[in-house]
Amino acid sequence: MSGSGWSPGTASRRLAALHDRLGPEGGPRGVYTSVFAESARTDAERAQNADGPLAGALVSVKGLYDVAGEITHAGTRFLEEGPPAGADAPAVARLRAAGAVLTGHTAMSELAYSGLGLNDHHGTADNPAWPGRIPGGSTSGGAASVAAGLADVAIGSDTGGSLRIPAAFCGLTGFKPTQSSVPRDGTVPLSDSLDSLGPMARDVEGCAATWRVMAGRDAPETAPAPLRLRVARNFGFDDLAPEIAEGFEALLGRLRDLGCEIDETPLPLLNDAAAIPPWHLTAVECRAHHETAFRERAETFDPRVHARMARADEVSAVAYRRTLNSRAGFARAFSDALAGQTLLLPTVAILPPTPEQLEADEAFNRLNLLALRNTTLGNIADGCSIALPYRRHGTLLSAMLIAGRDADERLLATASGLEPALRAISAGS
Repeated sequence: MSGSGWSPGTASRRLAALHDRLGPEGGPRGVYTSVFAESARTDAERAQNADGPLAGALVSVKGLYDVAGEITHAGTRFLEEGPPAGADAPAVARLRAAGAVLTGHTAMSELAYSGLGLNDHHGTADNPAWPGRIPGGSTSGGAASVAAGLADVAIGSDTGGSLRIPAAFCGLTGFKPTQSSVPRDGTVPLSDSLDSLGPMARDVEGCAATWRVMAGRDAPETAPAPLRLRVARNFGFDDLAPEIAEGFEALLGRLRDLGCEIDETPLPLLNDAAAIPPWHLTAVECRAHHETAFRERAETFDPRVHARMARADEVSAVAYRRTLNSRAGFARAFSDALAGQTLLLPTVAILPPTPEQLEADEAFNRLNLLALRNTTLGNIADGCSIALPYRRHGTLLSAMLIAGRDADERLLATASGLEPALRAISAGS
């Protein structure tokens, strides 16, 4: 059995137990939108004799990935009327080849266009780790599937935090890799510039193993490196919920006690991030992919998603190109400025809200932007980033690491080194 808790020899039994839990309705509303009953059984039978790194792992699939024989809905109404996918997306095919058992498509924000995870079409899952609150998004059903024990791993996408925000809200580890590391063919895009594909799991090991399969990489033979972290308080520390601010300071104290090197020098470059509007990229690029539906089937959209897409009309061709140029320059400078260090900051500024707190559009928009603020930095920087859970006085919190482009293995090694401190502070709170 792997360190993350799955075994090829138990795949069929665990899958049968999962299907018993889900029942004919597919389980709790807002988690699975469809269950891959037949193909999952085939996967489980194949896993009995598999020796891949994910042999026997139950993996849920965000609804924007193509899975052969299934309709790729991407959280919409207009796409769920389309034909089933003719083949697995490359990342999905690699998971099957590595022995994973694909359990079903999960619910998500429509077109992955929010960090809170609400979806009126398929429902919004309750947060298994924090009942009565939202799970975060856009990979909302995926996070709920792992947090509720309905999957070992969830694969999703991250355009501005859509793996890390739900991981933070649901007490999971969520990994946004360097964009180019995992092929995005066979997925429904939100933003060609910002989308990354990656996993959520209960620990770093589960995320690392899944990402390496999705990226077609072998595990490196590297020794653990000393923890060298950068805490640049000129970004990401405003407007923190009191519990998050206090918990983060307690974490820093614990890390220092363990001998971690923490550099608290401000990073002036981060001040430039606010001048790069990611909504230019998401609005224009989303419209480019879905313009016909946007114009002709407006009534099928979540009004909040349609309104965000409509903002593309505010962006001229020159403004869009300038945003692309600024972002490319920032990404290069970000990797250079860190020079082997890894940023540490709170994953999100807020605790998960209740659905009632999001009923008014003004509140929804404000909290959505605040939830996305810290995580979006990793996407703008074209870097890699991971959210790591811990507790302080019983409150579920999350710390985030961000590194530059192609520093994924170093980031994962740093995250593994950080996990014992996070467990210690959780146990002591």
